[in-house]
Amino acid sequence: MTKKAWLAALLLFVVNSQYAAAQTVEEFYKGRQMRAIVSTAAGGDYDTWIRLVTRHWSKHIPGAPMFVIQNMPGAGGIIAANSFYHTAPRDGSSIAMIGRNLAYQALMKEEGIRFDPLKFNWIGSPEVVSRVCVAMRGAKVQKAEDLFTQELIVGGAGAGTAVSTTPRVVAALFGMKFRVVEGYGSATAVQLAMERDEVQGICQTASSLRAWRPGWIEEGKMKVLFNMERTPLAEFGAPSIMQFAKTAEQRQILTLFSSSVELGRPIVAPPETPLQRVNALRLSFEQTLADNELKSEAERLSMDVSLVKGEDLQAFVEDLMATPQDVLKKVQEMTRK
Repeated sequence: MTKKAWLAALLLFVVNSQYAAAQTVEEFYKGRQMRAIVSTAAGGDYDTWIRLVTRHWSKHIPGAPMFVIQNMPGAGGIIAANSFYHTAPRDGSSIAMIGRNLAYQALMKEEGIRFDPLKFNWIGSPEVVSRVCVAMRGAKVQKAEDLFTQELIVGGAGAGTAVSTTPRVVAALFGMKFRVVEGYGSATAVQLAMERDEVQGICQTASSLRAWRPGWIEEGKMKVLFNMERTPLAEFGAPSIMQFAKTAEQRQILTLFSSSVELGRPIVAPPETPLQRVNALRLSFEQTLADNELKSEAERLSMDVSLVKGEDLQAFVEDLMATPQDVLKKVQEMTRK
């Protein structure tokens, strides 16, 4: 390329950039096709959520852009997050629903992480999740206290997944007798192994377990042993794992480890997205979750809609990434065994 041609190209880029920056939100989005990345395969929980939200989101964004869903599974969501962070246009035309564990994994410096959670623009989450550990009816363990004297065989979904790390952390902290059998590759595969009596339980979100086998918890086919958040869930008649914490350090470790559930099903925009468009996406997302048509569809799908605002996610991630190093080190030791 000659110097003259290079200067002409540079001038065109500057002019186009200035024009894009001068556009109103409605002008930018009108007639646009937006890309929505989801970090799991089609048919999973994240995929179901992003498709539900985007079916109703367009009408609340000025300019009413259309969404195209792209599934990008692999490595527990790391592949999608890395790709989105480095290659997605930084203009507000792309969003991604990333794994709720990824900020925690970045903090823990898990292998393969090539993104900074602090630089994402957090748009919001349509769900607040609760993580529980359950045992199948017939297992020797039927309540949390049983784990101090009886072994529970649970399935693992691979290194770094909450399905595998949750029982390991709890066992390391309190001496509860979890035995984790790896090799299943996914929570769905562990669930099938439970039906085949290969394993006796799993640590997973309550919503996922209910969607997998509606009524099993209520009928007693699966018994909730405890939930991982600070407050016990009255609907299950089981304690919070915090009940067993005796020291401030144990409570810090549990708070850090369970932090990912507070991110729900997080939706982000890329780094450097113009603030005006970030704010428009956040506001329109809140309006979408208040949409009666979305609520009706969610009810038909047995999905519990619960808004977590983008600003709250952003603040939470900032606090999370400031966790003291000594606490991080102890959690790393527990989860990397």
